[in-house]
Amino acid sequence: MKYQTFLIKYGEIGLKGRNRFIFEDALVRQIKFALKKVDGKFAVYKSQARIYVDCDGEYDYDETVEALQRVFGIVGICPVVRFAEEGFAALKKEVLSHMQEMYSDKEYTFKVESRRANKSYPLNSMEINRDLGEVILEGMPNMTVDVHHPEVLVNVEVRNEVYLYTQVIEGPGGMPVGTNGSAMLLLSGGIDSPVAGYMIAKRGVSLEATYFHAPPYTSERAKQKVVDLAKIVARSAGPIKLNIVNFTDIQLYIYDKCPHDELTIIMRRYMMRIAEHFAKESGCLGLVTGESIGQVASQTMQSLASTNEVCTLPVYRPLIGFDKRDIVEISEKIDTYETSILPFEDCCTIFVAKHPVTKPKLEVIRKSEEKLAEQIDELVATAIETTEVLNVRP
Repeated sequence: MKYQTFLIKYGEIGLKGRNRFIFEDALVRQIKFALKKVDGKFAVYKSQARIYVDCDGEYDYDETVEALQRVFGIVGICPVVRFAEEGFAALKKEVLSHMQEMYSDKEYTFKVESRRANKSYPLNSMEINRDLGEVILEGMPNMTVDVHHPEVLVNVEVRNEVYLYTQVIEGPGGMPVGTNGSAMLLLSGGIDSPVAGYMIAKRGVSLEATYFHAPPYTSERAKQKVVDLAKIVARSAGPIKLNIVNFTDIQLYIYDKCPHDELTIIMRRYMMRIAEHFAKESGCLGLVTGESIGQVASQTMQSLASTNEVCTLPVYRPLIGFDKRDIVEISEKIDTYETSILPFEDCCTIFVAKHPVTKPKLEVIRKSEEKLAEQIDELVATAIETTEVLNVRP
């Protein structure tokens, strides 16, 4: 079957008021961007509260659908057959021909649902539904009507041309990236943070990211693993500016000066400080982490409160109530899981304490950080100045 058009269905955008056009225009831009790498010529446009993708000439159907399924804001992708509006007799013939080509292999239930955008058309929607249903029943003995739960919903839109579609391919949902500001993702090589980045981008937030590298304790392969994860997230979130911070000297200094059961919390607090520096520099409106309550010692309520204390920007944790199994399922769905489990450790796992404190007290943590006063500001400044910046694209 040759489809000349895709009808794009959106969800929450339709609930917007007078500013709905802003979100529709953003969705059109995101669709155009997603289709740039697909072979073929595409025209993306709005018409009568709908978004369409017209395909000019030859194109790769599977690649096109795959690209559209990565665009946040889309809830449904409908492959459309278009034909000229040449009277109702021709319409009945075209609809029956399409149905016979697509659905003659076994028994199906169906329902016809029409929309008459061209008000000069001689039949109204109810009449179109009735007459096309009769044609399908007569021409296809394997089909029966079910108006409540049909297996095949035959959608017919009468415009200047007639649009016919029977499939709705699921999209990712959410909001178009860039419609809700930007945020700084603390990205590691684990399972959680790439999923957190994906989830926050799904709500329309564009991403930057900061990764803390600790050579020679972490390898170049560990760094490349994070870059690869950023590339995968960028398929849906768009290009990501990635800050790669050399954190080794800071970690070693903390390791030398502070109680070892507090290492994870204190290191995490300095990571948040540095990530916030880059966030403010870029105009981000918050930080994003992959933390989930109680998953590890640094993610208890007390530990989260301790790391929050050093931030003036809000910290968003989209996975906060998720079980690990839930997070793994999403990571598999978005293709980050296999990369995340590669055996290249990051700085957090290398310097983890054997018995980390699970209920840190802020006054105790602050007192321990006083032992760092002699050099920590200089080390942080050096880490910021020597940060490597990559512009990561899918």
